[in-house]
Order: sequence, then C-alpha cells, then structure tokens
Amino acid sequence: MQFRNALLAASVMALPLAAQAQPVTGLYVAGGLGINFMQQESITAGGGGSAQLKSNIGPVGVVSLGWGFGNGFRAEVEGNYMTNKFNGISGFGVPGAAAGGSEQKFGGMLNGFYDFTTLSPWIVPFVGLGVGYEGANWSSVKAYAPGIAINTTTSTKGSFAYQAMLGAAFPIPAAPGLAVTAEYRFMGLAGNRNYSGTATAGPFSAPATLQSTNDFNHAFLIGLRYNFGVAPAPMPAAMVAPAPAPARSYLVFFDWDKANLTPRAQQIIGEAAANSTKVKYTQIEVNGYTDTSGTPQYNQGLSIRRAQAVAAELVKDGVPKNAIAIQGFGETHLLVPTGAGVREPQNRRVEIIIR
Repeated sequence: MQFRNALLAASVMALPLAAQAQPVTGLYVAGGLGINFMQQESITAGGGGSAQLKSNIGPVGVVSLGWGFGNGFRAEVEGNYMTNKFNGISGFGVPGAAAGGSEQKFGGMLNGFYDFTTLSPWIVPFVGLGVGYEGANWSSVKAYAPGIAINTTTSTKGSFAYQAMLGAAFPIPAAPGLAVTAEYRFMGLAGNRNYSGTATAGPFSAPATLQSTNDFNHAFLIGLRYNFGVAPAPMPAAMVAPAPAPARSYLVFFDWDKANLTPRAQQIIGEAAANSTKVKYTQIEVNGYTDTSGTPQYNQGLSIRRAQAVAAELVKDGVPKNAIAIQGFGETHLLVPTGAGVREPQNRRVEIIIR
C-alpha cells in the first residue's frame, strides 16, 4: 500500500514537468535581443584592389510569428534588424588606411525549426534553418589614407540571405505556453553589392564604386516565446486515503454460568486467529457479555473471565498477546433484549472484533 501511494505521489509531482516539455502546437509569437559581430567584410574598389573592412560588435533584434505542428516541427516568418560600425580596414596596398561609417541589415526570413522535446522536461534544444531577403544599408562608409579617400553615398542594396540557428527553450511552469529562449545565429548574404561613391586624391575626385563580396554575421540572442492556446496543466486529483478495511467480528457462545470453551467455541476462535493473519489489523478486541441472570456485580466478573478465556485461546492459536484488548460488559449491551433474571443463550457470549 505504501509503495502504491509513493508511486502515485511521484506521478503527481511529475505532471507539471511533463507538461513543460510538450511540443509547440498552433500559433506562437517570439522575439529576442542580443549582440552580433560581423566577420571582416571583403570589398573591392572600382574593380581593382581588395581589402577587408573591420567592424565593432553591434546590437541585433528579431521578432517572429510562427506555427507549431505538435510533432517538434515548426515554421515561422521573421523580421530582423542588426547594425555594426566599421572601425578599420586592411588592404589596397596603402599603409595607414582607416575606415568609418556603418552597415545596417534589416529584412525578412522564412525559418523552419525542430525542437528536441523528448530530451529533457526543463530544457528543449532546437535547431533551425532559414532563407529570405535582407537589405544591407551602407551609411557614409569611407576608406581613407593620407591624401586618399573613397566615400560612398548612403544607400541600401538587397540580397538573398540564409541563416542557421542553434538554441534552447526553457519553459516557465508558472506561465503555460511561455518560454525563455537562448540562441546562436549565423547569417550570410549571397552575391555582391555595389555602393557608389567618390574617390578623392589631393585636388582630384572621380566617381568610384566599393563592392562588397562577402558578408557574414554571428549573433547571440536572449528572448521570449509564447504559444497561444496552451491550457494550464490539469490540477492533480487529490490523493484520497484508502478506506480502512471493514472490521470482522466473530461470536463465541457459552453455557449458563460458565467461562470454559466448548469445542465449537474453540473452532470459531481458531478461524478468527487464522483470518487475522490474512489482513492488516490495528487491534483485536475481545469483549465479554452475560445474560441478566445473577447480580450485575457477578455478571461483570463473569464477562471478564469469558473474555480472558477467549483471549488465551487466541494467543494459543498464534495471535500476539499485545495485539489483544480485553473488556467485560456484564449484562449490558444485550444481543437479545430481555428482562431481569432471564437465561438467554445468545446473551452469554464473547465478541472478537478484528479492526
């Protein structure tokens, strides 16, 4: 019985945890903020020499609207924004070159994810891939060295984009459907982008073009995701203590004015002793009674002697003595109501009660 109760308690405690690991089903929204850094961006100037633009770490943000299919897979549309400031340049064969300006990316992606919901109830890892279209805005980008400078106008060039995501969701038990997310993203822009500008050398200037030949970003985000329509985990049913087993009773009858056991009485006591080993009892009561013949004082003593005789026989049949409670009730609690001085056989009895 104790093992069954322990198993039930463990199941009840595990309910909320199991609920946390359920796959995303139906509509959800998500968003995240973090930092990104851009790999050195390869550029060429007017189809000539090449160089590498260096940048600072910058902010990144994403918002998305998606749908979970209930089997670990989900799809979403995403809007994103990130920016980095250029802080240096190497190449073009010009010593002492420097760079300035910034690059901003913004656009939309279509993503597909898979959540590993069976690994753990507290953390749900996921992987994802996405494709889309990104605008890359160059704001006053310049590459310069003593006496030489190339400045671009502020303009945006679009490009096909792709990304890969790796992260984990941490469900919040107190808010069904809500999870904290942490993820890493890699984004790349395909193809080249040309930004028009002006090249200046001393008093001379001429139109010039800076061409970006590769563009890769790495981002780390912390966010929230909310799955609509997730019902709170059902309250566990209250644990109900098992009802105690009904008491069993046995009646042993005596001859008039006697406390000795008849063969039939010994048989009944033996059955009671044998059955007490088949149930889990807390106490065995042995209660003695008499009929109304004789004085109340005499009958009280006789009822106790009868109870003691039955208790001794129970001990002889294997019942522990400390499990037996003996009481005598004399001529009270008659089984068959009678007047005073009546020799009623059914009132001359001992009742064995196994509780």
